[in-house]
Amino acid sequence: MHVTEIELYEILKEKVGEKEAKTLVEYIETKVEKKFEEKHDILATKTDLANVKSDIIKWMFLFWIGQLASLIAILQIFFRK
Repeated sequence: MHVTEIELYEILKEKVGEKEAKTLVEYIETKVEKKFEEKHDILATKTDLANVKSDIIKWMFLFWIGQLASLIAILQIFFRK
């Protein structure tokens, strides 16, 4: 159930008073904003991880090509003699 900020304020104002309701709504709003920022940071981190993963795969491929070239060169030298 989603309750807007104004609806929450009105409900709390009836129960605990105007000042306390305003304080509670501000507190909840601050907590929600902090959670949103945390989720945003986690999402950015996941994007960074995806980029790093693609870079690692690229470099692994290049090293495999280098190893294969080195192995071929060593085998050619070995079998020429």
